Amino acid sequence: MKKEQLECIRGSGNLYRDLNMPDADVRQLKAILAAEIIETLDRGGLSVRKAQRLTDIDAGDFSRVRNADFRRISVERLMTMINRLGSRIEVAVKVRPVKGFAAGVPA
Repeated sequence: MKKEQLECIRGSGNLYRDLNMPDADVRQLKAILAAEIIETLDRGGLSVRKAQRLTDIDAGDFSRVRNADFRRISVERLMTMINRLGSRIEVAVKVRPVKGFAAGVPA
């Protein structure tokens, strides 16, 4: 069997950007926030119903987070969920120009 040489490509750190998906940065942020919510639920042994009683946030929102269905959940909602679960969020923003854009206008 002939071994084929594979090319290794380093990702950007944002899977959504690497896959050229729209709103890649928002999707990445939602995934990071959701991972924190899921970790908190798991660490506390919380079902979605227990999380609802604890936070007064609909159990359906917690279910959507567990299923990675972010279409109907905003970044603000995810942040609220984290806050009500007893954690605080620190956000650092770094803005970099995109090649092919000059002063925010496509070239």
